[in-house]
Amino acid sequence: MWIPTEHEKYGVVIASFRGTVPYGLSLEIGDTVQILEKCDGWYRGFALKNPNVKGIFPSSYVHLKNACVKNKGQFEMVIPTEDSVITEMTSTLRDWGTMWKQLYVRNEGDLFHRLWHIMNEILDLRRQVLVGHLTHDRMKDVKRHITARLDWGNEQLGLDLVPRKEYAMVDPEDISITELYRLMEHRHRKKDTPVQASNHHLFVQMKSLMCSNLGEELEVIFSLFDSKENRPISERFFLRLNRNGLPKAPDKPERHCSLFVDLGSSELRRDIYITVHIIRIGRMGAGEKKNACSVQYRRPFGCAVLSIADLLTGETKDDLILKVYMCNTESEWYQIHENIIKKLNARYNLTGSNAGLAVSLQLLHGDIEQIRREYSSVFSHGVSITRKLGFSNIIMPGEMRNDLYITIERGEFEKGGKVTMFIVESSGQILKDFISFGSGEPPASEYHSFVLYHNNSPRWSELLKLPIPVDKFRGAHIRFEFRHCSTKEKGEKKLFGFSFVPLMQEDGRTLPDGTHELIVHKCEENTNLQDTTRYLKLPFSKGILLGSNHQAIKATKESFWITSFLCSTKLTQNGDMLDLLKWRTHPDKITGCLSKIKEIDGSEIVKFLQDTLDTLFGILDENSQKYGSKVFDSLVHIINLLQDSKFHHFKPVMDTYIESHFAGALAYRDLIKVLKWYVDRITEAERQEHIQEVLKAQEYIFKYIVQSRRLFSLATGGQNEEEFRCCIQELLMSVRFFLSQESKGSGALSQSQAVFLSSFPAVYSELLKLFDVREVANLVQDTLGSLPTIVHVDDSLQAVKLQCIGKTVESQLYTNPDSRYILLPVVLHHLHMHLQEQKDLIMCARILSNVFCLIKKNSSEKSVLEEIDVIVASLLDILLRTILEITSRPQPSGSAMRLQFQDVTGEFVACLLSLLRQMTDRHYQQLLDSFNTKEELRDFLLQIFTVFRILIRPEMFPKDWTVMRLVANNVIITTVLYLSDALRKNFLNENFDYKIWDSYFYLAVIFINQLCLQLEMFTPSKKKKVLEKYGDMRVTMGCEIFSMWQNLGEHKLHFIPALIGPFLEVTLIPQPDLRNVMIPIFHDMMDWEQRRSGNFKQVEAKLIDKLDSLMSEGKGDETYRELFNSILLKKIERETWRESGVSLIATVTRLMERLLDYRDCMKMGEVDGKKIGCTVSLLNFYKTELNKEEMYIRYIHKLYDLHLKAQNFTEAAYTLLLYDELLEWSDRPLREFLTYPMQTEWQRKEHLHLAIIQNFDRGKCWENGIILCRKIAEQYESYYDYRNLSKMRMMEASLYDKIMDQQRLEPEFFRVGFYGKKFPFFLRNKEFVCRGHDYERLEAFQQRMLNEFPHAIAMQHANQPDETIFQAEAQYLQIYAVTPIPESQEVLQREGVPDNIKSFYKVNHIWKFRYDRPFHKGTKDKENEFKSLWVERTSLYLVQSLPGISRWFEVEKREVVEMSPLENAIEVLENKNQQLKTLISQCQTRQMQNINPLTMCLNGVIDAAVNGGVSRYQEAFFVKEYILSHPEDGEKIARLRELMLEQAQILEFGLAVHEKFVPQDMRPLHKKLVDQFFVMKSSLGIQEFSACIQASPVHFPNGSPRVCRNSAPASMSPDGTRVIPRRSPLSYPAVNRYSSSSLSSQASAEVSNITGQSESSDEVFNMQPSPSTSSLSSTHSASPNVTSSAPSSARASPLLSDKHKHSRENSCLSPRERPCSAIYPTAVEPSQRLLFNHIGEGALPRSDPNLSAPEKAVNPTPSSWSLDSGKEAKNMSDSGKILSPPVPPRPTQTASPARHTTSVSPSPAGRSPLKGSVQSFTPSPVEYHSPGLISNSPVLSGSYSSGISSLSRCSTSETSGFENQVNEQSAPGPSYSGPEEPGRKESKTPPPYSVYERTLRRPVPLPHSLSIPVTAEPPALPPKPLAARPGHLENGTRRTEPGPRPRPLPRKVSQL
Repeated sequence: MWIPTEHEKYGVVIASFRGTVPYGLSLEIGDTVQILEKCDGWYRGFALKNPNVKGIFPSSYVHLKNACVKNKGQFEMVIPTEDSVITEMTSTLRDWGTMWKQLYVRNEGDLFHRLWHIMNEILDLRRQVLVGHLTHDRMKDVKRHITARLDWGNEQLGLDLVPRKEYAMVDPEDISITELYRLMEHRHRKKDTPVQASNHHLFVQMKSLMCSNLGEELEVIFSLFDSKENRPISERFFLRLNRNGLPKAPDKPERHCSLFVDLGSSELRRDIYITVHIIRIGRMGAGEKKNACSVQYRRPFGCAVLSIADLLTGETKDDLILKVYMCNTESEWYQIHENIIKKLNARYNLTGSNAGLAVSLQLLHGDIEQIRREYSSVFSHGVSITRKLGFSNIIMPGEMRNDLYITIERGEFEKGGKVTMFIVESSGQILKDFISFGSGEPPASEYHSFVLYHNNSPRWSELLKLPIPVDKFRGAHIRFEFRHCSTKEKGEKKLFGFSFVPLMQEDGRTLPDGTHELIVHKCEENTNLQDTTRYLKLPFSKGILLGSNHQAIKATKESFWITSFLCSTKLTQNGDMLDLLKWRTHPDKITGCLSKIKEIDGSEIVKFLQDTLDTLFGILDENSQKYGSKVFDSLVHIINLLQDSKFHHFKPVMDTYIESHFAGALAYRDLIKVLKWYVDRITEAERQEHIQEVLKAQEYIFKYIVQSRRLFSLATGGQNEEEFRCCIQELLMSVRFFLSQESKGSGALSQSQAVFLSSFPAVYSELLKLFDVREVANLVQDTLGSLPTIVHVDDSLQAVKLQCIGKTVESQLYTNPDSRYILLPVVLHHLHMHLQEQKDLIMCARILSNVFCLIKKNSSEKSVLEEIDVIVASLLDILLRTILEITSRPQPSGSAMRLQFQDVTGEFVACLLSLLRQMTDRHYQQLLDSFNTKEELRDFLLQIFTVFRILIRPEMFPKDWTVMRLVANNVIITTVLYLSDALRKNFLNENFDYKIWDSYFYLAVIFINQLCLQLEMFTPSKKKKVLEKYGDMRVTMGCEIFSMWQNLGEHKLHFIPALIGPFLEVTLIPQPDLRNVMIPIFHDMMDWEQRRSGNFKQVEAKLIDKLDSLMSEGKGDETYRELFNSILLKKIERETWRESGVSLIATVTRLMERLLDYRDCMKMGEVDGKKIGCTVSLLNFYKTELNKEEMYIRYIHKLYDLHLKAQNFTEAAYTLLLYDELLEWSDRPLREFLTYPMQTEWQRKEHLHLAIIQNFDRGKCWENGIILCRKIAEQYESYYDYRNLSKMRMMEASLYDKIMDQQRLEPEFFRVGFYGKKFPFFLRNKEFVCRGHDYERLEAFQQRMLNEFPHAIAMQHANQPDETIFQAEAQYLQIYAVTPIPESQEVLQREGVPDNIKSFYKVNHIWKFRYDRPFHKGTKDKENEFKSLWVERTSLYLVQSLPGISRWFEVEKREVVEMSPLENAIEVLENKNQQLKTLISQCQTRQMQNINPLTMCLNGVIDAAVNGGVSRYQEAFFVKEYILSHPEDGEKIARLRELMLEQAQILEFGLAVHEKFVPQDMRPLHKKLVDQFFVMKSSLGIQEFSACIQASPVHFPNGSPRVCRNSAPASMSPDGTRVIPRRSPLSYPAVNRYSSSSLSSQASAEVSNITGQSESSDEVFNMQPSPSTSSLSSTHSASPNVTSSAPSSARASPLLSDKHKHSRENSCLSPRERPCSAIYPTAVEPSQRLLFNHIGEGALPRSDPNLSAPEKAVNPTPSSWSLDSGKEAKNMSDSGKILSPPVPPRPTQTASPARHTTSVSPSPAGRSPLKGSVQSFTPSPVEYHSPGLISNSPVLSGSYSSGISSLSRCSTSETSGFENQVNEQSAPGPSYSGPEEPGRKESKTPPPYSVYERTLRRPVPLPHSLSIPVTAEPPALPPKPLAARPGHLENGTRRTEPGPRPRPLPRKVSQL
């Protein structure tokens, strides 16, 4: 049975549990669990990371931990009772864990590894804490380390700053907000500004001396030298080196490492140097023989220096090599370092070029204890300490020193020598081990100076330290012995003299500091000096000798100088000090001693502080009348001495003295009396300096008074208590009087007042020792209250007054609630005054903070509530004003100032928040009642709302202060809930005030939108903590907004539409409850707007505007869209305006869909189709559905930028054109917008035109650029701006040149279907046609699409998908290639128009695309497959022509048509005949440099026909059975026969032309062709052509077929080098692109059946010289055109030469597989380039059943199953379109009756709702109207989807061919409209083939007739704008299509 647990409440999972049992809870190791119930070894509970899921788990899997339970019962909370640092560590490490892994994913390796190390360190430290074996100090140390690491990690990971008190996290609820602010700020400061250390230390480690001429031991002496004052500033660091230059004791680091300690910041400057002196120990001369002398002398060797400033630049630990200079002149040795510093080193030699002293130097910063902690390894190994000379900057009490420094300066001798020094004590014994040469070397008993060679006036300047104990000092003396040295004699030399100096004088004073000239006493060599009494009576110094009649001393010329300097805490050299201390022995000197005390050095006084104080109070007791004021002054002097920073550490010494040693029980009377005397004299005194000194010392004077009184009370049992109180009262009365005086004239009085105030608060604690708290509080209140309140008093005094208040608040007196209540009014009064003047704000902030620190949260004590009353009444208003004032000021520029500024703002804010948090209902009620008028209340509310808005600003607190922000928000929301009630009561109905309500709503909105309240962005643990402590404050505020909104009633109209944007922003926050509360407000707004104006256009406009900007910022999601839709639809169900409401909601929802898609797309990195497609979709939506012009233009420019980034220059131009079309050529001024400056409409339009032309130029769309050039040129002409007109004409000319000279690649087109619900809205279940990139083939395109949609599945077939695919929760892509069908054929059919020009019209302005799928119907005849071969032709119509504003457009309509085998055969033959005619005409007009293409084509057709090609068609369709069973095909069979005969006729003429041009080596082939042609004729049953001429007349004037001028063959490129049409390699059937139509193997088989990939069909279709292996997966997709040629053996003729065989084999490769050089190893002449063409293509199947046969005959050599086929002529009525060049009208044509279309969409006849007149192009300024042009003019149409026109389709149909015979006879030549077609010159030979030109061009259409005269060539000019798209349709079937197809709106004149 499950029973609730009592103690087992909290545990940690120690093994993962999968939870596979029923109701099992799956747990991972490390999870923390809360346990609710237990039963037989099982627990029931939940994991704290997911408290909503409860379940059971084995108790053995959990380690229980102690915890305390809050709120026992259903909602109990469990808090572990472990150390708070442990808890924090655990939760922090959990949070870090996930982030740490993310660092790895984001490749932030450095931080990843650093964090890993820190986490391991924390875990180690955590173990130490948990084990619990640490001492208290060690525990503190470990916690300090832990918190430092936690803070570092949080900062690195961008987590929140944790407020801590003594290493434990602080709960913000347990402390006041001001205290929280201080903790946060302290931690923030610590993080930001490392405190500059005032103490520095230099670590020196000697490595070695590198020098070539060593061999003797060395002494190295380091010291610090001040070159400014020319003196050493440190002791010496002394070490010995062996003969190799290495330290002598390497195992003892303290011998070769030293720390120069206690360097002040002032000593880290350029002129402080490290000096190194090196002394060698050995023979006198460096080069002497070994046996010359056995005595070792100390001899100068070299010196090195380094400025300490060089170490400041880098904390380098690398070894430094110091240059060592040798001393040449030994007499200068004492100043060698100074000379080197002064750069006088030319006189010294370096020890060697690569020699030097290797040392390691490092500067360490901080106090010595800190250094010991941080560099513990240095100290643990051992390091010697080298002190500064004398005391450090700060003298510490208890510091014991007794060091005498002696510098051996110089000597004057008759004959030089060396000095030996001993210390001799009073007994005559030599003191052992008290001579220190420097740190690093143990002290010695004697010292030997170094020897200077042949120098009678040696200068040594060697510093020695004598650390002699105090007890040995008295009676001791130093003796110096002088000896001669010689290089000749062995052994130690004899003594010649001595000097001595006593250490202490008889009166107890030590040897004075300074230089002493000692007498050198001569003596015999063997004099014994052990008996000191013999010479101590002698004089020792020349200064003392003078004026005394001592016996003559022998040879007093010789002298010896030393300098002494004492550093002692026990001995003094000051006589006055000794006199004072011994006052009892000389009572008569007391007055003098007390007067001289001010002249004694402070360090001497503090050394004997206790003795001095005893002396003073002793004198006072002796005779207070006589010495009272003198003692008082001396005491004041000593007290003030301790204020000095050098001695302030001695204050505790004085405190200890007062507490423990002071015994003056009667002193208080004298002290009070003298003090009062001084205070009373203040107002009259002229000079105030001494009085100010007295006032400065009042703290300690009061301490002495109080202690004295206590001693007196103890001694007397509390006598004279009343008298004492009166004295104090009188003293304070005097003070009050003096304070209340105003300074007149001089500021001396106010200075004295300031001095008093600055030290007065220190007195409180003393008074409390004797008086009751209330008494003291009243005394202080009276004293502070007596300050003059006049505002214009001295500013400095104002500041001091405030500091005094500040110290009062910080004092112990203020912490007591009783005294606090008394003092508070005074404090608040002064604060109010300062805040009103906006003075001393920093101090005010500090005081206020302290005031609030004492008032804890939830203190419901009566006293606290009363205090709050007082503060609210006094300060709330001024506090609000102050915050407004300081936040509206400009921030100061300096970083230090800015920090200060932020601090003061932050502190005031913390104070305000503290105050508001403390206020209860009663306080709020009192506050609101205190306003007399509504105006006052209104001002207050506006003020507080504004302040709250400021507090919410992100910059208010540093970004990692989330704790502080949450506390602030909690206070704000609480206050707002109180104040909203006042708003409702006072400012509604007739008192309605818009401003205050607006302020309220604005505050509420920005409150909800704060970043720190967006819990979704927090980690789960942080979110849980916030929710537990504060709940979701956004929802609370949202409910409050809703409630307030409902209260507004009809006043809501004031806020519509202004509040729509803000409320919308709130609803976009992903918080379901908030959304549910806020979305209904929109319904309310719609309702009120409907009531007001009958519609809600304003609501709609505002919603749409704001949605765009908010969603682009990343707000909102799919859930929001659904919620918005469902909530509002439900709300408006019963409204009368339901219909328009539903429409609005639908529009907004659709906009959201598009915006969400747009946002998702824009998150991608590089530009892809998805981004562009999405932008197009949105742009069109804004134009067509919302008519938001500004948004529309913005998105035009976003799209333009995307195109530029992707280098889609043509699309970029079309996009910019959309904006251009919105502008007119007018002078209307336009405002600054996006990147455009302020300018006129004309200027902007001109700028756009030029940008568009530039992009058309870069995109090689030069024809469109020319039209714009003309348009802008017209404007220049109309303004007579001939300069620009000339430039524009030149630009236009350059574009014409580019058309003729530059290569253009023809793109492939692909149809893409996006199926499934996972696609973005704008793609979902739609099909598009996409214009591929240059050189991009199907496989590359397919790969690109799969990369853009990585989750998509490629469909492996081309069939239309079924409904299951449409509804699938997946992404399916269906991709295949399609063929563009140019809308208009005029240019393509025109004779003599170069390919360069035609290529543009084949792939531009295309609306229609085609895709053919061959299949067999019925039984398949193995012998002749043509009998059952049908073709399914799909035509796709786009919403906009390509290219346009995007690379892809949606398919608007699809038509599917089936073509019978007979129609297929007719189409194939038409195509081949057209190809032959083109080649023949090219050959005739010498457009071919090489006849090979014609040879190949003739050979192909004749060879195939002979071997059974065309005869297969005869077998299939001319047999009796077929004719009888298909009576309706009579006309078609006749047409097929005509085409066969026509082909024979063309071949005959072709052979005649061939014979004329064939080269000699090809004659045998020509002969073979002629022979085979006769065989072919006989197989067709043709004996003579005359019989057939009537049936199919083809007119060749002059006995030859007329050359078709426009018949640049499909295989030619614009520059004449085009060999292969775009869709087929060398126009071979079935090779090119079928695989694009389908990706499945099934389809592959299907294709191979038809295209000659299988054995049976090989003969039928595969007309290329060698079989193609075009499979569906091939890299080069076969074209979907059914390319069935006449069946034949389809193999190369055996008569072809090997060379040509090779060429033919090569040609079998798809052009994409074959390098250019493979086709033309050299620049081949055009005449050769079509040699490879085969007759097979004469039998290509033709597709569109709606096109008449003659129309179809023009198809430009379509290759195998291509989607490219005739585009229907689109009808458009619009003005100002770009047109193709004018072309002759085509003869009327009739549609073939046998074809049927399955079109399901309305006729495109009416693409535009309006029809305009069509203006034709003429070269003259006068437009000429030609009805003939209207039917065929290619035009530009408006962009349907955007509602704004873009460059439209200059659509040229590819379905061109021979006109039918009748038409040809009736219209032998096209009719031209007068001036439209001036004569054209012969086309020049195009430039040679470029290596880079890939054969990507579209096939160029063949001419419609061979009967056009050569000279009648029309000019192929780029079109001028015509008014409308032709209404005349080219084919009859299209004309009968039902219903108009919607097309774009009419364009403006500017539109292309």
